[in-house]
Amino acid sequence: MIRLAALLLFCSPVFACDFPDEGNMALRRAVSKVKYLPETEAWAAAKHKAGAVVQYALLLDQAKQEKGRCYWPVEVRAEGKLWRRFYITPDGKSLLRR
Repeated sequence: MIRLAALLLFCSPVFACDFPDEGNMALRRAVSKVKYLPETEAWAAAKHKAGAVVQYALLLDQAKQEKGRCYWPVEVRAEGKLWRRFYITPDGKSLLRR
């Protein structure tokens, strides 16, 4: 019993999100959902106009569980600074703004 508990505590795949069997579509969908939010598009347009490069980072190794659902973090950055972090389910149906 103790070995099983230790295994569950130290094995990160136990806590990782299931990756949908869709090739890279789930990854593209997650980033696109964030990229095409009206607030993100307006912010990115202003940054582009000022000459900054906008980056979208999907952090699969930092997935989190909330209310029984798994969320992938997507960070939106410009000039090396974090603007906002969003959390999106692998199926793209639920988005949290943080």
